[in-house]
Amino acid sequence: MKETSERISVCPRCGQAYRGRPALSRKDNRTPVCADCGIRDALESIGVDREEQEQILEAIHRCYGRG
Repeated sequence: MKETSERISVCPRCGQAYRGRPALSRKDNRTPVCADCGIRDALESIGVDREEQEQILEAIHRCYGRG
C-alpha cells in the first residue's frame, strides 16, 4: 500500500503554509511558491491587476471548496 504523506511547506512569497506540489515562481524560474502565488504570477504576466487577481482566486477557491 502506498503511503500518502504530504509535506507542508511555507510559501516564501506570501508566508502561507500549503500542501501538495508547488508552483514555480515566474520571477526567477527557480523558487517554489504556493499555487495561489503561482496563479498571481501568471495573471500578472498577462496584465491582470491585483484586484482582479484576487477576484479570480476567490472564484477558484469557491469552485474547489477552499474558501
